[in-house]
Amino acid sequence: MLRINKDIEIPETEIELNAIRAQGPGGQNVNKVATAIHLRFDSQASSVLTDEIKTRLLGLRDQRVSTEGIINIKAQRSRSQDKNRADALGRLAELLRKALEKPVTRKKTKPGRKAKERRLADKAHRAQVKQARGKVID
Repeated sequence: MLRINKDIEIPETEIELNAIRAQGPGGQNVNKVATAIHLRFDSQASSVLTDEIKTRLLGLRDQRVSTEGIINIKAQRSRSQDKNRADALGRLAELLRKALEKPVTRKKTKPGRKAKERRLADKAHRAQVKQARGKVID
């Protein structure tokens, strides 16, 4: 079980983890051992997530989430497969927590009386400065 918060736990059966060979330098170890982890999670088929969370996941501007709602995470920061697995699961939990946050709706506001007065005073001052730049008549 992957715990997202106190209410949501993703069962391990819904998360697909595959060990793959890591990229980059590492000598013979890189060629022999599959230490990187490729995590795949179909958020739209998940039985735990609500429709609201699924919609927010699709709305996230994150390259790890496809248009079908499939989350792909590749973890290869560590040389240990266990650490990479924990890293991938942690990043999935972080992404899902981000989708749980409800967006704050903007409240329309109007400028206050003092702000209006200050704006008009600045405007009048600028007009005076510009008018003073005119030709001098003797």
